[in-house]
Amino acid sequence: MHAPVRALAATLTALSLSSCSLMGGDASEPSTPTSAADGSGTTGGTVVLATHESFHLPKKLVRAFEEESGYTLEVRAAGDAGTLATKLSLTADNPVADAAFGIDNTFASRPLDEGAFAPFTPSAEPPEQYALDDGADRLVPIDSASVCVNVDTAWFDKEGLQPPRTLDDLTDPAYADLLVTPGASTSSPGMAFFLATVAAYGDDWPDYWSDLMANGAKVVDGWEDAYYGDFTAAAENGTRPIVVSYDSSPAFTVKDGRTTTAALLDTCFRQVEYAGVLAGADDPDGAQALVDWMLTDEVQSALPESMYVFPVMPGASVPDDWAKFAPQPTDPYEVAPDEIAANREQWLTEWTDVVSR
Repeated sequence: MHAPVRALAATLTALSLSSCSLMGGDASEPSTPTSAADGSGTTGGTVVLATHESFHLPKKLVRAFEEESGYTLEVRAAGDAGTLATKLSLTADNPVADAAFGIDNTFASRPLDEGAFAPFTPSAEPPEQYALDDGADRLVPIDSASVCVNVDTAWFDKEGLQPPRTLDDLTDPAYADLLVTPGASTSSPGMAFFLATVAAYGDDWPDYWSDLMANGAKVVDGWEDAYYGDFTAAAENGTRPIVVSYDSSPAFTVKDGRTTTAALLDTCFRQVEYAGVLAGADDPDGAQALVDWMLTDEVQSALPESMYVFPVMPGASVPDDWAKFAPQPTDPYEVAPDEIAANREQWLTEWTDVVSR
């Protein structure tokens, strides 16, 4: 969701989304399968996955899928989640792949409305909390990650200042000139943060952003610009101890058994990434096998370290550091995908006007 789902430091580059998202190299070098899942000794052919540029899973998992299913996996990555959604929408009548992964809840409406996905029932059922209100029969949740305001706790301890906790706090003069955020029009996490303010303030969001800018908020192009260019916990010459990042980010700033940053869990917008079978796919059976595979414990448990997102299936495991230092929000902000689709362009035009004043 992601939203999905880049990694901090060298690892978190994958989350510079965004969006979410991913490195396609390893998964796009499949091995040759030796037998079909039914034991017939014939292969199932090639199943093609359309995804975003940040897709990455361990080679050993890909090989296991190929050996067990009889399919060779071909990955076709194209841009970020927004680019992927646009491509799938424009090619709905002539799909570019058999299955797709990486459409998140902020971009789901358009490809669904264009009929890009076919109805199907996965072999495992993810928790209802991740399902789309419209399209749950066509898009299956695979992972989630929340975009949250993060703070440099070491900086605040050194300054003797209590860090902020809420969106309202960010407009307090006590935190003047301390926040940096990627832009809503140029970054997936920036868009997610913007949507959190829409969810929190409704039609009054322009007033909130006016107050935020008046309090010295800095808007940059992308997540990497914000995190590695201005955030005091990551940038050598950073001057801003408040940054828009992810709920998983603190797990990558652990030092001597403790994290030096924290995600403000009352500021988060949840992104969920989905997979589905493309309507008119050359091999819908292979596509379904691929989506089912992504819901297995093995793949779900690999998601945190491969794509820096949380699995949605309850049987999956997460690294110890994540369980301890990266708690997830219990009540993140959400905006319905159809509302986002209906208002995105107008919102971004207004947002650009507010932050440019």
